[in-house]
Amino acid sequence: MTSQVSSPAEHADEADEANEALVGGQRIIVTGGEPGVESGTEPGGDTGSPRAKEVRRLDRVIIRFAGDSGDGMQLTGDRFTSETATFGNDLSTLPNFPAEIRAPAGTLPGVSSFQLHFADHDILTPGDAPNVLVAMNPAALKANIADVPRGGEIIVNTDEFAKRAMAKVGYDTSPLEDGSLDAYHVHPVPLTTLTIEALKDFGLSRKEAERSKNMFALGLLSWMYHRPTDGTEKFLRTKFAKKPQIAEANIAAFRAGWNFGETTEDFAVSYEVAPATKAFPTGTYRNISGNLALSYGLIAASRQADLPLYLGSYPITPASDILHELSKHKNFGVRSFQAEDEIAGIGAALGAAFGGALAVTTTSGPGVALKSETIGLAVSLELPLLIVDIQRGGPSTGLPTKTEQADLLQAMYGRNGEAPVPVVAPRTPADCFDAAIDAARIALAYRTPVFLLSDGYLANGSEPWRIPEVDELPDLRVRFTTGPNHELADGTEVFWPYKRDPETLARPWAVPGTPGLEHRIGGIEKQDGTGNISYDPANHEFMVRTRQAKIDGVVVPDLEVDDPDGASTLVLGWGSTYGPITAAVRRLRAESVPIAQAHLRHLNPFPKNLGEVLGRYEKVVVPEMNLGQLAMLIRAKYLIDARSYNQVNGMPFKAEQLATALKEAIND
Repeated sequence: MTSQVSSPAEHADEADEANEALVGGQRIIVTGGEPGVESGTEPGGDTGSPRAKEVRRLDRVIIRFAGDSGDGMQLTGDRFTSETATFGNDLSTLPNFPAEIRAPAGTLPGVSSFQLHFADHDILTPGDAPNVLVAMNPAALKANIADVPRGGEIIVNTDEFAKRAMAKVGYDTSPLEDGSLDAYHVHPVPLTTLTIEALKDFGLSRKEAERSKNMFALGLLSWMYHRPTDGTEKFLRTKFAKKPQIAEANIAAFRAGWNFGETTEDFAVSYEVAPATKAFPTGTYRNISGNLALSYGLIAASRQADLPLYLGSYPITPASDILHELSKHKNFGVRSFQAEDEIAGIGAALGAAFGGALAVTTTSGPGVALKSETIGLAVSLELPLLIVDIQRGGPSTGLPTKTEQADLLQAMYGRNGEAPVPVVAPRTPADCFDAAIDAARIALAYRTPVFLLSDGYLANGSEPWRIPEVDELPDLRVRFTTGPNHELADGTEVFWPYKRDPETLARPWAVPGTPGLEHRIGGIEKQDGTGNISYDPANHEFMVRTRQAKIDGVVVPDLEVDDPDGASTLVLGWGSTYGPITAAVRRLRAESVPIAQAHLRHLNPFPKNLGEVLGRYEKVVVPEMNLGQLAMLIRAKYLIDARSYNQVNGMPFKAEQLATALKEAIND
């Protein structure tokens, strides 16, 4: 999911000129009737004889690859996504991992899937239901068949439908023979047999050859939807550079799958989804996942602040990718420390903040619980620190590979005493880049720890991202204190570590070792100004109220409202619900149902106009992947009868589901 692509707008001339488009190794001639194939060219091969197979144009497609966790479904989905991004479609993905590291093979808990929605226009979600399901075994079929609409296409690996494998997931008879799949277009393909046959000259064992069946499936789907192929072949040669025989075997399987689609009579139709030429502004685009975008945002923030980036972290799903990515970028001044536990990770990060770095710690909900005391210390010390929480299902270990939004109240209040911190939440995978920069801006300007709340859906999902120009990024440079900042009554100049900026209430940031700026730090309450230990009740109340006032005064943009029709109902969301909510709102408006939409990035402090916005509407509906945490905050602060719509099943909302719920709320 990291292939760099040019702007989809650059494909416009190719799509429009002479009404023809070159896609997936075939030239599709568009006439007044149905498109036809001029000639077929297999990947890495020569032009073949003319084919009479029909090519249909679609505006969007949803494909789900599903198989055992060892079948390589995530890699297959990643490669199909990368080629789709290269072609210029808009896209959105939903990887779905087993909760166990290695569930028993062929069982329902062991099913791994990857869903991709791609289109010739702008889209917002991975789609509610797949048009095409690729099922590598009976477990994959049974786990996903309920999501496939009637008339959908199912490609099944018939080699895996042995009695024992079917019995393991509760099939008494073969679903390929008992009529239970009559409502679907089923394509039975012996993927394993065909792969082994294609690789018979490579000298591989049967088990080694079988591992390439995912590449056969990828080749077949690449033919079926005219995906580019060069990128996948280059990727395989790079990935297996130290094992060239394995690389060539995978490429051979990939080509065999493509050729199978081209020659078999079972696939009489292939499909074209044109580039999304009008979906995006002109620019240079790449496909990017949320965790990767967040990593790049942190690096960009450190460069714009002219500070080294320090990551103190302990691996935890689904945040570990950030640690992995940042450890690759020492050339940008990134220092990554994999600590022995969560507490050590944030302790090291806070020490780096004291030392003058842009400090970050990454984790998920269970790690936040362990870090809470040190977050409170950071509040007391008033040092910039980013706490990145990639939320997952809980409580405790919960659902490590599934998504949830249930850490909002923990981020807001999960510390002893009055310990307020700003909270920022990205809305899409690409938006994780901007949200990371925004969180760094707040932390540096106001000398405070800041929570960045992403989640598993955003972290692992991907979409096109326009790479910004450097001059578009904000200037985040800060000034360290280098000399005395206070004059005593007798005229002596001294350094007061808690003398505040009158606009931001931020205290000075003095790098340790600066002559004359020695000062005490620690968790015990500080005296205003001097920073000396203080047990004075009046001073404590003053400091508590000052720290709260600093967070309340953080400058955030006003909330923007999308309300073209003067609706009476507002749907308010935060974080990763943006895509499903926006898709649902579009569906309702297409049915002439008026509804307004607003989405929060800043959850503490709220935008200053939020109360006024909420007061305009008769009804406010708040969809969340928790049991109503934002709704509770809204009701408490603004005395608004906010209605919750909640889901906590480890999966993102579906647009149709939300549209139905919103329509019911409007008509209630």
